[in-house]
This record gives sequence, structure tokens and C-alpha cells, in this order.
Amino acid sequence: MALDISTLPLAFQFTSPGPILVKLGPITIRWYGLLIATAVLIGVSLSQYLAKRRNINPDLLSDLSIWLVIGAIPAARLYYVLFQWSEYAQYPERIVAIWQGGIAIHGAIIGGTLAALIFAKLKQVSFWQLADLVAPSLILGQAIGRWGNFFNSEAFGSPTNLPWKLYIPPERRPPELANFEYFHPTFLYESLWNLMVFTLLITLFFRGLSGKLRLRLGALSMVYLTAYSLGRFWIEGLRTDSLMLGPLRIAQVVSLVGIVLGLAGLAWLYIRKRPFPDVVSPKGDGE
Repeated sequence: MALDISTLPLAFQFTSPGPILVKLGPITIRWYGLLIATAVLIGVSLSQYLAKRRNINPDLLSDLSIWLVIGAIPAARLYYVLFQWSEYAQYPERIVAIWQGGIAIHGAIIGGTLAALIFAKLKQVSFWQLADLVAPSLILGQAIGRWGNFFNSEAFGSPTNLPWKLYIPPERRPPELANFEYFHPTFLYESLWNLMVFTLLITLFFRGLSGKLRLRLGALSMVYLTAYSLGRFWIEGLRTDSLMLGPLRIAQVVSLVGIVLGLAGLAWLYIRKRPFPDVVSPKGDGE
């Protein structure tokens, strides 16, 4: 007999407790801000650890993290605001209200990449080395940060009655879907996908160090770009609040570009006549 998943226990259903973690007088601590700060701290620590394993000065990653935050977060907000300009033009005071949500990871990647390119040029270090060390931290940070969408009741998918459905309060629902209560928790789908990509990158990193895998410098960042874009493309198709450019979902278009660039980058790294160096442990082992 076929299993009717609609009859499964309701324990999997998600209901956000709201965007505010705690409020002490004039001080308000929001889940979104806490998650971003947590992701940054964990990401910097992880990148420093990976740098040590590649015999790179970990302080370099500490300095880079400041550049990345300065470059990524404003760019992520600007990217989102530009594609929602009709809304923000009416309420310009909301443009800087980043704690209310509304940042785009593709904008963050663009801003962070530009900042890293400038940093690498100034410090006279390999951009691809930095990109490889940051990629696992970036995807882990994305997995953490996606839960900010849960607390803000945003970035959800189409209506569903699956056991892991997400309750969206009436004021957060699109007008055309006002009669529906439960939606796909696309924040969860992307968070889980990102955790899988993180596992893949870390596995490749240490297999490269141990010599069990021929890992070229720059390969990790290309794998990140390809794998993340694959997941984002299909998950974006479920969402009801995608940034649009005419009939096109911007995130899906950018994801397709990311997939092509990532695959082309991997082919370039492994096929070109003068390839980038392989990454191996400076001690000759994987320990």
C-alpha cells in the first residue's frame, strides 16, 4: 500500500518564533544579525585552520575577512535593493534596514570577489589560493545564514502540505496566496544542500593534501561555484519571492552562468598545457 505522507506526524512542521531574539530596552537583537555574525566568526576560524594546513599564514585570512565583510554585505544589500527598487523607492529609509532581511548571496559573492581580487593584488598573493581557502567557509556560512529567512518568514516556496511544511503568517504571504497557510521551507532545502556542498569541499581539500586526489589550485572554488549553482537553480524554481527581471528569475539566470563558469574553470585547470600547481600537504602527508 502506498504511503500517504500527509498522515505522518506533524513534528516536522516549521513555525517561526519571529525575527527578534531578545529585546532589552532600546537594544534589539535579531536572529538574522546573530546568524550572520555567527557565520562570519565560524568562517574566519575555519579559513584560518585550512590556511595552516596549506602552510599559509592564517593572519592573512583574518585580514581578508575584514575586506570580505566590507565588500560582501553592502553589495548583497545593494543587489537586492536594485531588483526591488519599485518598493524601496517608496520607502527609502528601508534601504539600510538590513536587519529586516533582504540580502542577496549573489551580490555578496560579486562584492566579496572584487574585494578579494584587490586584496590579493595589494598583498601580492594568489587569488586562487585565497578563493580555495574561503570557499568551504562561504558555503558553510550560507548554510547557517539561510536560517535567517526562517526567522523572518521569507524566501519560502510554493504552497505545500508535506510533513515538513512551513507556516507563514498572513502578513508575510503573497497576496495571491493569502488563503494558503503552509509553504515549502526552501530555506531548509538550500541549507541542507549547502551542507552537502561543504562536506564535498572539505573532503576534496583533505584528499588533495594527502595526495589521494590530484587537486589543482583553484579547483575548490570552481567546485563550489558549480555545486552551489546547481542547487540554487532548482530550489529557486520553488520560491514565490524571487528577484525578477521581466519573466526571468535572476537567481536562476545567475546560477546557470555560475554552472557554465565553474565547469569551464575546472576544464581550464585540468586540461590547459601549463596547469596550475597541484595542492599537496607541505609535510607530505594528510595529517
